[in-house]
Amino acid sequence: MRAMVLEQPGPVESAPLLEREAPIPALGPGEVLVRVEACAVCRTDLHIVEGELPPHKLPVIPGHEAIGRVERVGEGVTALRPGDRVGAAWLYQSDQTCPYCQRGNENLGLDPLFTGYDRDGGYAEYMVARADFLHAVPEEVEANEFSPFLCAGIIGYRALKRSEVKPGQKLGLYGFGGSAHVVIQVARHWGCEVYVSSRDAAHRKLADEYGAVWTGDAEERPPAKLEAAILFAPVGHLVPPIMESLDRGGTLAVAGIYLTDLPGLHYETQLFHEKSLRSVTANTREDGRELLRLAAEIPLRSHTVAFPLSEANEALRRLKHDEIAGAAVLTIGDKGKPGA
Repeated sequence: MRAMVLEQPGPVESAPLLEREAPIPALGPGEVLVRVEACAVCRTDLHIVEGELPPHKLPVIPGHEAIGRVERVGEGVTALRPGDRVGAAWLYQSDQTCPYCQRGNENLGLDPLFTGYDRDGGYAEYMVARADFLHAVPEEVEANEFSPFLCAGIIGYRALKRSEVKPGQKLGLYGFGGSAHVVIQVARHWGCEVYVSSRDAAHRKLADEYGAVWTGDAEERPPAKLEAAILFAPVGHLVPPIMESLDRGGTLAVAGIYLTDLPGLHYETQLFHEKSLRSVTANTREDGRELLRLAAEIPLRSHTVAFPLSEANEALRRLKHDEIAGAAVLTIGDKGKPGA
């Protein structure tokens, strides 16, 4: 099978992903083999490829927003069968035995495995996934359009919940990439006013199209106090000014798996009056189920730019430099192609 393999992390400009012919992976108990149609490109992939996240497995095939069809099922799999259409997300599996998993926080589990990090992912024609951690994907959707929901959408939705925004409140989004352009649709569905800060003019234009009431540069302050905010950009120095822009009792949720160091906070102006600063760690399967139900109810749409599998380095490079409005998607199988 064709695959884009990371043998050693490095700057994406040096094209560290290598196109290789790899064997179709074998199955273990509880696993299924998925023939990949499309895999969205996530900023987490960029952090893995460039080594900002320390390697867990090398070589590794990145990618954790993959849609495809079940090709074979492993021992003990009864809920899926060949031909079923499924989506793989970041959480490959959790231990299900630790106190965090037992209380319903499998995203905080002590022994998790992640797709495209601990296990080979979707930058390939085939991948293996745990059957009980896959999501059902409707037959009628295009893989290119739906794949960003499987991480950008799900993690954005969890961040939205962690921000504790209520219907009709003012929500700030900092950074407007794959996650934010999904979140704004959910927030608008809830009747929220959404204020978007982004350093890129094309991203601000896209935010306007999705119904933002105000857009500004990353360093600009929104013209109103915010009840909630989400930081998607992995830029720690933005935290203090965002905290200052929050209204009393407001919450900032930091959505990224990686963030540059935070400067100090000024207690009186940036944290006092019961403001909250919260992190977001991965997601649960229930987050995914909730988001995919909303995707059908609203319905959600995604703004994507398609790349062939062989151009994964270029897709990541353009993501790094904010040259993609929306989400990049690697088209791998025929069903993933627009109009297929």
